[in-house]
Amino acid sequence: MGKLAVAVITSLWVIPISLMVNKIVPEPYMDEIFHIPQAQQYCRGNFRSWDPMITTPPGLYYISLAHVASLFPGLLFIKQNYSFSEFCSSSILRSLNGFLAVICSILVYEILTQLRPDLDEKKATLRSIVLSLYPLHWFFTFLYYTDVASLTLVLAMYLLCLKRHYQLSSLFGALAILIRQTNVVWVLLVACIGVINFTKPRTFNDSVHMRDYDVSSKKNDGLVDTNMVPADTNLRKRKMGSSVNAINHSMSKIRDSSSCCTSGLIDEIRDILVRLWHLKWEFLVSFGSFFLVLVVFVMFVIWNGSVVLGAKEAHTVSPHLAQMMYFGLVSAFAMAPFHFSFSEALNLYQSFWENKPLSFVQVFIVLSAGFLSVHFFSIAHPYLLADNRHYTFYIWRKVVKFHWLTKYLLVPIYVYSWFSIFNILGKTQKKLWMLLFFLACGAVLIPAPLIEFRYYTIPFYFLALHTQLDNNTYWLFMGIAYTTVDIFTMMMFLFRPFHWAHEVGTQRFIW
Repeated sequence: MGKLAVAVITSLWVIPISLMVNKIVPEPYMDEIFHIPQAQQYCRGNFRSWDPMITTPPGLYYISLAHVASLFPGLLFIKQNYSFSEFCSSSILRSLNGFLAVICSILVYEILTQLRPDLDEKKATLRSIVLSLYPLHWFFTFLYYTDVASLTLVLAMYLLCLKRHYQLSSLFGALAILIRQTNVVWVLLVACIGVINFTKPRTFNDSVHMRDYDVSSKKNDGLVDTNMVPADTNLRKRKMGSSVNAINHSMSKIRDSSSCCTSGLIDEIRDILVRLWHLKWEFLVSFGSFFLVLVVFVMFVIWNGSVVLGAKEAHTVSPHLAQMMYFGLVSAFAMAPFHFSFSEALNLYQSFWENKPLSFVQVFIVLSAGFLSVHFFSIAHPYLLADNRHYTFYIWRKVVKFHWLTKYLLVPIYVYSWFSIFNILGKTQKKLWMLLFFLACGAVLIPAPLIEFRYYTIPFYFLALHTQLDNNTYWLFMGIAYTTVDIFTMMMFLFRPFHWAHEVGTQRFIW
């Protein structure tokens, strides 16, 4: 078991399904009609050509060039007298996402083990495989879209940040932005998470040093009696043996897990700022590259006049607050065994009942915000209303717009989903981490006028990777549910084509 097993198992479905998709749907479909010709222009060396309908940067096409170049010797051996550009076919370009999907599954495994070093190898393998089957990620593995490459680079950036390779992490962040410009939000989130982890002591000696610094700073402020402070810190350190070191290391884990739920948000921010001031030069050296990436991105937006490259009129920034409601429900539903179980509902009820006055106020505020969001800030994009090839078209018409009251009746479910998400995250994550995650989701989703479940993939992975629940039965059930959805959507895509009366060509159902 382990990451090798994850890679092998992922390859077992990536390879045959890729072959089947390329055989049945050999021609570019949907957004591929923009991406594939653009990549082929780059394969011919025509780097000045640009399709104005493409909204994302050219990062995917540069990676595709490297991918085709790596395959070129083998392809040339199979088909001689072929030029480089002739190998940039739809199937070869699509194979990039298949390769990245395998890499992505390994990254998920590495992040899980990095976040939880005590996690059993078999459990980490199971969760990595299940998350690799997540329907929105799985489906676009077999098409030439930006989603898989975007997720892979964001996860690589996050893993490197967790390992404290900050400069390399920022480099992958820059590459992620070149794939999809909204990834700048995830670069900022990862940098903030890196800062939080940066201020944590790595060793016991660092912990003692940091505690001594905190005590000395309080002593200078007159907050600590000098008679209470030990005079010889080094002597105290020498007296502590390895057994005491191990005990304190174990106790620090317990304190960290409990403090993330008991300490206040302001206290967390204050502690981080105090430690950052103490480590200011190391901080500037470690995170200066992240700052440089953000500055370059701001300069690009000023030069371009917008975040979007092409088709700006169809992707104008809109206050689509209802997107947050949709994301909460979709993500909670994707992990339904954890969020919609009787035990989770009971935990939420008990938590509310223990803090009755405050909980009632919180529920009232969130419900009010939810109703206002779906009433005033729920956008029906023309693409959503007109394109019956997307599943969101049918969800919007058959569920959300089933009755004029339906969108309001769904608000309590949206609110429950978010409360459940925060309840589960709050067991292991600091309040500051949850706030940053929520703000990042809002920064990515609220400006987007179009309801696209593909936009939820990266925030869902951040959510799932930090949901540290150990019920293997639930994870296995999720895997079965994901596989069922994957099979259904792929069967519909391949074997249930249809035609439009007003347009020539074969149409297929897609996320």
